[in-house]
Amino acid sequence: MTVAGWLQIAVFLLLIAALAKPLGVYLHRVFEGVRQPLPKLLGPIERFLCRLCGVDPSKEQTWLQYTLALLVFSLLGLVVTYAIERLQGALPLNPQRFAAVPPDLAFNTAASFTTNTNWQAYSGESTMSYLTQMAGLAWHNFTSAAAGIGVALALARGLTRRGGPDAPRTLGNFSVDLVRATLYVLLPLSFVAALLLVWQGVIQDFSAYREITTLEGAKQLLTLGPVASQEAIKELGTNGGGFFNANSAHPFENPTPFSNFFELLLIFAIPGALTYLYGRMAGSQKQGWALFGAMAALFLAGVAVAYPSEAAGNPALRGLAVDQSGGNLEGKEARFGIAASTLFATVTTDASCGAVNAMHDSFTPLGGLVPLVNIQLGEVIFGGVGAGLYGMLVMVLLTVFIAGLMVGRTPEYLGKKIEAREMKLAMLYVLIFPLLILGFSGWAAVAPYGVSSLNNAGPHGLSEILYAYTSATGNNGSAFAGLNANTPFWNVSMGVVMLAGRFLMIVPALAIGGSMVGKKVVPPGPGTFPTDTLLFASLLVGVILIVGALTFFPALSLGPVVEHFLAAGGKVL
Repeated sequence: MTVAGWLQIAVFLLLIAALAKPLGVYLHRVFEGVRQPLPKLLGPIERFLCRLCGVDPSKEQTWLQYTLALLVFSLLGLVVTYAIERLQGALPLNPQRFAAVPPDLAFNTAASFTTNTNWQAYSGESTMSYLTQMAGLAWHNFTSAAAGIGVALALARGLTRRGGPDAPRTLGNFSVDLVRATLYVLLPLSFVAALLLVWQGVIQDFSAYREITTLEGAKQLLTLGPVASQEAIKELGTNGGGFFNANSAHPFENPTPFSNFFELLLIFAIPGALTYLYGRMAGSQKQGWALFGAMAALFLAGVAVAYPSEAAGNPALRGLAVDQSGGNLEGKEARFGIAASTLFATVTTDASCGAVNAMHDSFTPLGGLVPLVNIQLGEVIFGGVGAGLYGMLVMVLLTVFIAGLMVGRTPEYLGKKIEAREMKLAMLYVLIFPLLILGFSGWAAVAPYGVSSLNNAGPHGLSEILYAYTSATGNNGSAFAGLNANTPFWNVSMGVVMLAGRFLMIVPALAIGGSMVGKKVVPPGPGTFPTDTLLFASLLVGVILIVGALTFFPALSLGPVVEHFLAAGGKVL
């Protein structure tokens, strides 16, 4: 470990905190303001798109209507993307003349990008045409991120609106939220980010691949393409799908230490700002900062374990004639080093973003444990764009309920009583996640067609299976590697898990918003537990950790934990 490494981590978190307010204020004006930004430039475009789709911006939807609109939109996007992949051999912008994508892989990829997972069981530069990369995959990078923001807004409106039981029980309009998130937030920020990445050396062209002669005289195929435009939204929308198989370790996607740090900022920028937006919606900025503080504490805990673990070197090599003074450099990019690699691994798994600049499979057992745990905590440590906020708000309700039981009072949040219906929906949200991860991991671990894809046996092989279904269910998309996931079983099962992990958790979240929106607001009393304090943020962190530990500790004990003791010279009894 170095002082420069810890300084990089500290500066990163400080910049995210500094960005939260200005970007949060902007987001509040976009979604909750009377007048959106740049009304003369972007206003006509928004009105045209709404008219084109037959949407009345002034007409809001109930939670059922909002949910149905989201599900139908997502289904259509999945079908279109699947069709593009299957027809890409006959479509333009395919200078490499790539053939159609096989059906099982096409389903997996369509489900992956529809759900903001962006898991890739293929090598992008040798499978997908430029048109598929842009019209199929990058398009989903925008729409899936915008849909996540919409769900977060709908739940936040249900919790913060104070109309009472006689007010309309509506949560906004999905189409309006989708258009505004894309038009006012994702597109302009991605445009600026793409220009900055091009400045740093990220490529952006439509050229065919070029064969070049190396200094040694050998022939090498140089892969090109529209990378910067996809890289920007890949990070900003917490998507993570790489244009190249090496993802953000590829010099054409991530050329310099500055581009690496900038991409990290993009990943956390909107999730951090959404907490500030929520504080404004709640009428108390402390509510938003309490959520930000809980997220920041969990982030720091993760990186404080991962960085020392990787900097200490591989425990399996101790005692051998191997110089590990530089730490565990296996699978790391020499351009970035230990600190930037572990920071990237922590951020990308905190934020439901599958982008990677190092091979997680080559991390030490404890270093690899951190990304796995980050996802298994429910992707609430900043989380995906929108998904992190609505996941954290569900955990807030659970925490308030537990606090209410501790003091013997009916739990309240923002003046609204939390009753049996909300708790049933919250527990449904919490239980779906481990059911999918542990159920499918158990299936794959005993089925011949599951374990045949493994490159490692023992606890590390179990970690690879567990990480794959954890990443898919959490809509993260990063891979532990060491697993050939491009088989019919893995493609289909992972696709099903991605869809279930996204939409079976969105539905109860929106139902909670619909249940809370019409409740009467009561003034705080002597038994009201304040939810904008350091004490509450600490309790929230504790509940998240306890729920995650009770659910996944047995599986983790059989994987990375036992692997750590074996690598350190222990024995399995």
